Amino acid sequence: MQFRDLPKQYEILKKKIDAAMVEVASTAYFISGPQVKELEKTLAEYVGAKHCITCANGTDAISIAMRVWGIGTGDAVYVPDFTFFSSGECPADEGATPVFVDVDSRTFNMDPEKLEEAVEKTIKGGKYIPKAVVAVDLFGLSADYDRIKAICDKYNLLLLEDGAQGFGGSIRGKRACSFGDISTTSFFPAKPLGCYGDGGALFTDNDEWADLIRSICVHGKDTSNPNDPNAKYNNIRLGKNSRLDTLQAAILLPKFKAFVEYELSDINQVASWYTEGLKDTNLVLPEIRDGFYSSWAQYTVQLPEHVDRKELQAKLRTVNIPSMVYYAKPMHLQGAFAGSDSAEAECPVTVKLCRTVLSLPLDPYKTKEDIDYVVMELKKALV
Repeated sequence: MQFRDLPKQYEILKKKIDAAMVEVASTAYFISGPQVKELEKTLAEYVGAKHCITCANGTDAISIAMRVWGIGTGDAVYVPDFTFFSSGECPADEGATPVFVDVDSRTFNMDPEKLEEAVEKTIKGGKYIPKAVVAVDLFGLSADYDRIKAICDKYNLLLLEDGAQGFGGSIRGKRACSFGDISTTSFFPAKPLGCYGDGGALFTDNDEWADLIRSICVHGKDTSNPNDPNAKYNNIRLGKNSRLDTLQAAILLPKFKAFVEYELSDINQVASWYTEGLKDTNLVLPEIRDGFYSSWAQYTVQLPEHVDRKELQAKLRTVNIPSMVYYAKPMHLQGAFAGSDSAEAECPVTVKLCRTVLSLPLDPYKTKEDIDYVVMELKKALV
């Protein structure tokens, strides 16, 4: 069994994806081809943002946002403690100090109460200036933006939505990647909408920021006159080499069509089979609160404390069931932050989650029989 069955997806979309790749190869428009602009327009309309600017990967997307906002030394940026490393790495790489915030034990996302406590502590400490929040849409579920945005407004903080795992999710019909002052996503292959390599995008309604993003993505080029063929050789700021390849954009277009037409609904069906099948166990199951719709990047359960996770995973492997641990180590305990103020965080929920979480095989192409098999074998292994 595949953890996420990308070969099955390709088998179904093969004709359209192959044709898209051949078209790029035959035109040899490998960089900034028309498919890139088509994808940006399509995604902006879907999300409900004025601008979508693609880039090389989701990590670059966060870094570019930090640079647009001038985040740097002396600034505090608030990041959930339970997330992938890049959410904290990017502000730190710009010279800022990530302040790690504990998460909600059922949604896995940043706890707004703990966020406000962290901001107040920073203000009282007087060492750093609170500047921004990086709120992560973990495992497909949007963060609690009603409450987080209110805190950002209260303390004059910029809000970045890290929607790398949340693309396709929504809150009361408003789609992920539209909640931040700038929102970002990743097209890493295992993400809800993934390409066949690395890729990313930024979303914003701010025209000035959008121009800055476009400039930074291409070595800080002058974007004031897009029709000037020499503009890319007029570099007015330091930037990055961070563009989405035309080939990846071409692959994403048919994949996005499938994503909207049936993959989102199908993966929600698959997740519901897990929830129904596991409801009578002593596992803590993921919670989707009223008004929220998840894109289910992962189906993550919490094991009882007495269960040996490694032993459980080994048992599942013997019956051809893969599993993953996202994440085994809190952000504030990562070696990169050792000895820094970022390491001084009190996040007991995250610490417990890192001991107990386990992600099960999940994708839109799993059948009821697949899930019944995983549920049956998981129950046996837990005895």
